[in-house]
Amino acid sequence: MDSRDRLTPSTAFIDELNASVHRAMAETSPAQPPQLTSYPEQTQLWAAATTAVESMHTELEQLSLDIHAHPEVAFTEKHAVAAITEVLRNHGVVATAPAFGLDTAIHAEVGTGKVAVAFLSEYDALPEIGHACGHNLIASAGVGAFLATVAAVREVGREDDVRIVFLGTPAEEGHSGKEYLIRGGAFEGLDAAVMVHPFDMDIASHAWIGRRSATVTFHGVSAHASSQPFMGRNALDAATLLYQGLGLLRQQMPPSDRLHAVISEGGQRPSVIPDTSTVELYVRSLHSDTLVDLSARVTDVCRGAALMTGCSVDIAWDPHPPTLPVRNNQALAQRWRESQAQQGVDALPAGVVPESIAASTDFGNVSQLVPGIHPLIKIAPEGVALHTEQLREAAASPEGLAAMRRAATSLAHVGLDVLFDREFRSVVHAEFVETGPQIRVNEIFP
Repeated sequence: MDSRDRLTPSTAFIDELNASVHRAMAETSPAQPPQLTSYPEQTQLWAAATTAVESMHTELEQLSLDIHAHPEVAFTEKHAVAAITEVLRNHGVVATAPAFGLDTAIHAEVGTGKVAVAFLSEYDALPEIGHACGHNLIASAGVGAFLATVAAVREVGREDDVRIVFLGTPAEEGHSGKEYLIRGGAFEGLDAAVMVHPFDMDIASHAWIGRRSATVTFHGVSAHASSQPFMGRNALDAATLLYQGLGLLRQQMPPSDRLHAVISEGGQRPSVIPDTSTVELYVRSLHSDTLVDLSARVTDVCRGAALMTGCSVDIAWDPHPPTLPVRNNQALAQRWRESQAQQGVDALPAGVVPESIAASTDFGNVSQLVPGIHPLIKIAPEGVALHTEQLREAAASPEGLAAMRRAATSLAHVGLDVLFDREFRSVVHAEFVETGPQIRVNEIFP
């Protein structure tokens, strides 16, 4: 085997994984369009929302492509905010930005009722690679869903009965903008919060795991590495022991958990024993309580590495608030499947795609406080991963824009049913209560 072969990862596991997914897909009953008889206005409201998205399709596509062409990283998304607020203003909706203490957050509301649904838009990009997570599509889908819901509600004259909320949420990539919005009160009084995310498959409900981050700094004693090594305390040794300890810890972790780390600082010259080293690490887990447990175990490994090398250690957890696992509401997800089926898309239910294929999102913090969904929409060929150049190109493709329009329609359909179908809303709420208490991240990670 030559070096090129060794540098090419085997696709055997992914191939087997994809084969198992396709077997499960073949055994899954396809979603059926709803009968639209749940409540008197359902047929009219769904049709009005669909028509509204169709009438806005050029505007929504232009918004998406504009944001895609002007990528902005976390907390700097001023162009996106201006573009979104202009679209809202063109439809007679006054938006507030800054909002809830964040310069690049957006807030808009229509209606004065007690029942409330929020449509969420993300619009931050990744450093260097731009919109390789497709947040431009998330932005326009959220805007389209909000405006379509407003149009439908106005058509039936029910603005006084409901509250339709739009939230532009900055800084998801590597940060937790939605947690700051939570602390600012943005999600108080909501009956549901909904958004979508691009992917290489259509999935109504999928695992999103919680994430914490830490900067671990070891402090030792510098010494000449040749003449007096016994006078030193090697901080780089501590960092390498931590790195190896994390590797060993992986063997005793649940299969859905993840650890990643890099040694970002480890000395300057081989002849000098380093007195400082730094490790940056991520901790991820499928459940909130297992995220707490894994964090404690990682802390023990950090302290053990310091003890073994005679160093001290500073562990700075969470420069930005942690993100929690997404609590998918299956009642909402099933309604999403039905709406997508009406548009010719068979979105997979929960459990078809393995939980081992999972990333993290700050929507998890929202979903632990109010019922929510975070479905995935297919914009790229199967096998194209998030945070790649291929995904970035797909986020501006005709296929991506078409998926965005369908997503805006389905988000509006789901939102309308929460607003006007009392029985459905009761089922959604009951499921949320049954899956556990509300969880606030600052209560479990003070």
